Amino acid sequence: MRTALVIGTGLIGTSAALALNARGVQVFLEDHDQAQALTAAALGAGTAEAPPGPVDLAIVAVPPAHVATALADAMRRGVARAYIDVASVKGGPRRELEAMGRDLTGYLGTHPMAGKERSGPLAATADLFEGRPWVLTPTRDGDTEVLNLALELVALCRAVPVVMDADAHDRAVALVSHTPQLLSSLVAARLKGADETAVRLCGQGIRDVTRIAASDPAMWIDILSANPGPVADVLSEIAADLDETVRSLRALESADEDKRGSGAGGIEDVLRRGNAGRERVPGKHGAAPATYEIVAVYIGDQPGELARIFADAGRAGVNIEDVRIEHATGQQAGFIQLMVEPQAVPVLTAELRERGWSIRQ
Repeated sequence: MRTALVIGTGLIGTSAALALNARGVQVFLEDHDQAQALTAAALGAGTAEAPPGPVDLAIVAVPPAHVATALADAMRRGVARAYIDVASVKGGPRRELEAMGRDLTGYLGTHPMAGKERSGPLAATADLFEGRPWVLTPTRDGDTEVLNLALELVALCRAVPVVMDADAHDRAVALVSHTPQLLSSLVAARLKGADETAVRLCGQGIRDVTRIAASDPAMWIDILSANPGPVADVLSEIAADLDETVRSLRALESADEDKRGSGAGGIEDVLRRGNAGRERVPGKHGAAPATYEIVAVYIGDQPGELARIFADAGRAGVNIEDVRIEHATGQQAGFIQLMVEPQAVPVLTAELRERGWSIRQ
């Protein structure tokens, strides 16, 4: 791949353009909002000028509702030898293109499983896709050259290719991406009218659950409108579990010992099923999730503190597997939770204490 045209310079399009441009591909940028394309160009994603002729690959990075129209327009103009899209829904756009009578031998639907709560070119980074799955949905009538170019794109973005059927992909993302967004928003919505005293008690748990609730509603309306059926199916199953959980909790209020026992059993069932499901979520490098120990360290809110604690952990020869920061309410300080292998805990704790860090037991 020597040349590429990115149509749509939001978070995903600009991030792909940054990655390609950094690896020697000449990238052209196109957006219905010329100011956004110019912003992406200023960030080093490519040029906002029109390509002089057909490029090797056109990457359509627009909302799902506009994918088919944008692809059909690009194909009509003959802007590339091959076409892909990176929308989060795959079945619908292909069916729309088929209904338009477009020749789809030069098209392949794809979806990089990466994103942020923020959107737009200013949120883009060249490393957004590194180590992340990038779904490809080839069909029997697709051109092999298109698949090869898509695989090259995935490699240049340092992502991990995953081949799936388009409709199977849509059912999968309904479960692992679209439904979590709605559930996060539903929980966060409870905070809108909550008493200020309750909100001040927010800890890491509520922050974890509501993190993605900060996402752009307009973007998610586009996504959910393109995949409503599979998402509704998952939510229906969750609604049934919620109904049963409510009944179990009400039973725990009963004076009847048998009802309380039944209620406790219902709650235990959903918690244990949650344990089993969580264990299936891939951990580091896509392997089964490992069990790490937490070393919690008091840390001040000042420049250089994070770098200093990571450097001290490195001197101890300890690899930090994951990290979280728990902010202290109303204070310019908090705790950093360092997740490490169990056998590394004594070594890391001793090293950090020796260097003056305060460890929370």
